[in-house]
Amino acid sequence: MNKQYSDDLHSLSHTKWSCKYHIVFAPKYRRRAFYEARRVEVGAILRQLC
Repeated sequence: MNKQYSDDLHSLSHTKWSCKYHIVFAPKYRRRAFYEARRVEVGAILRQLC
């Protein structure tokens, strides 16, 4: 099989995708500590992605 796609391209039977970002949401008890410090940054990043 000739592999013509790069290693960062993933596929299933009818779909191919390349994931460029990974989003992790903070759990309930750590959310306040995380978002107080980085709320503006997280909002800007999510607006760019969506």
